[in-house]
Amino acid sequence: MDWLGLGVTILGVAFLILAILLMKPLFHLAGVLRSLQTTTDKLPEQVEEIANQATDTISTGHETLHELNKQVKELTPIFHLVGDASKAAKAASSTVVDAIMKVQGSSTEGNGFTKKHHLEGIYGLATLTYYAIKQSKPQQASNNSK
Repeated sequence: MDWLGLGVTILGVAFLILAILLMKPLFHLAGVLRSLQTTTDKLPEQVEEIANQATDTISTGHETLHELNKQVKELTPIFHLVGDASKAAKAASSTVVDAIMKVQGSSTEGNGFTKKHHLEGIYGLATLTYYAIKQSKPQQASNNSK
């Protein structure tokens, strides 16, 4: 044998030993790949199930929003009525406050007395009663003449 034949024989034996040493890890890798295959075989079914659940959830949410919008549309007139009533109450109370302030501003010596004896609340109530009576008399007179 010449040197070339001897080198090729040594290389062949080295590759045979390498193949024998790598046999166990390659069989283990083959098992992992088989396990991966069984896992990925189930994947399309799982994705389809998740997609169906997501579709059902979105559909239910859409129906809920539709019902909520319908109920809000039914309640909108009530909200408008409450808003109008609060605006009217604000206007009425503003008128009463303006009248009270006008009457309180015109009686300066009464203001000093009420502040001295801490009677501002009673004075305000009396002023409000006076103003209400004063305003109702012209309305009663106009209602009686009709």
